[in-house]
Amino acid sequence: MIVCGMDECGRGPLAGPIVGVAVALAREIKGLGDSKKLTERQRNKIYKKIARSGAVIAAEIISARQINIRGIAWANKEVFKKLAKKIPADKYIADGNLKLGKKIKSIIKADDKISQVMAASIIAKVFRDRIMDHLHDQFPDYGWRHNKGYGTRYHIAALREHGTTKYHRSTFVNTALKNHGSRSNNE
Repeated sequence: MIVCGMDECGRGPLAGPIVGVAVALAREIKGLGDSKKLTERQRNKIYKKIARSGAVIAAEIISARQINIRGIAWANKEVFKKLAKKIPADKYIADGNLKLGKKIKSIIKADDKISQVMAASIIAKVFRDRIMDHLHDQFPDYGWRHNKGYGTRYHIAALREHGTTKYHRSTFVNTALKNHGSRSNNE
């Protein structure tokens, strides 16, 4: 039986895409775990193991523009629906608590329990982090190499000083600015 694990990264940041990944493992991979519990170095090492293992891997990106137009709830479901079309499998398991139809079973904390989902979690995190590192080179004022687009004090202060880019999520930015008051960190 071919099991395809799926996970996404980047649901909560103020900037950048959601990256979803689907993985069907060819063999057991040692060191798998929830990507959020691993260090960057551990994730990169395991990423290489997965890539060299013969696993079938597919990725899908939902841009900040698409999130701004259709919303985060749509993006979160859409990424999994698109992934399920990319890898033929007998069973699809996604991390989370989403209603994704009969084809995809959504399991809370699957990224900490099911090896295929753990692998997808790691690949998605490494892939999205690399995207944000690349975007940092274009927009260094926001500190994306370090905050990966999340709403850190530095990022919010940069938003107040420089405004938004096309990679920002407008609803998320507006909420973050309201929640952090009207003063910038430089005041």
